[in-house]
Amino acid sequence: MSKTTLDRILQSQGFGTRKWCRSLIEGGDVRVSGFAAADADEKLEPEGLEFTVFGEVWQYRKHVYIALNKPSGFECSRKPSHHPSVLTLLPKQFALRGMQPVGRLDHDTTGLLLMSDDGAFIHAQSSPRRHVPKVYIASTQDPVTDALMDALLKGVQLHDEPAPLSVQGCRMTGRREMEITLNQGKYHQVKRMLAAAGNHCTALSRTRIGGLELDRLDIREGEWRYLEEAELALLEHQELES
Repeated sequence: MSKTTLDRILQSQGFGTRKWCRSLIEGGDVRVSGFAAADADEKLEPEGLEFTVFGEVWQYRKHVYIALNKPSGFECSRKPSHHPSVLTLLPKQFALRGMQPVGRLDHDTTGLLLMSDDGAFIHAQSSPRRHVPKVYIASTQDPVTDALMDALLKGVQLHDEPAPLSVQGCRMTGRREMEITLNQGKYHQVKRMLAAAGNHCTALSRTRIGGLELDRLDIREGEWRYLEEAELALLEHQELES
């Protein structure tokens, strides 16, 4: 990667316009390698660069890939309608660099949500042709029965769908709780399938995408963290261990 001026590096990381980034540098609010940066036109190698803005440490990233443990009451949209955007849970500069959710969770659905500013990654992960398994824990109004699980496995007919939809897997995890695995991403799919099978979903949380498990990420509800290459590779895993 070729060297780039410091103001352009800050701009690429979402810290504002180039003019604003220059003012941060000239005002002494940016440090590089422990020293106050004085020259906005200084050319640096971006890859691996660590810097601080207002005392907070950042590392240059060409693209950002994160996992968020989404709480209830947030919309997966840059322009929400009735609830705050999930972007309000992240540093402000992420929104400025074009961060957006990879797919969507309903405002009242919690759990694992991927977010990125890499358009190619978002498109690839959102493609319906990928069929990467996604695992959910659903709480139900009525007790879970063998008949309910059989119906979901065999397939239920949803309104506006040309053919019945079936789950990839399901198992009872509590009297009124079940784990459901899908390899599709239809609108409100888990809730609509449970309703079609004669029950009602009262709470829903996504716990896994491919081989990436929320529990192993160790992030509490409302928190986020960067995903590294080894973790991103887990998203390609098609088979899940039971």
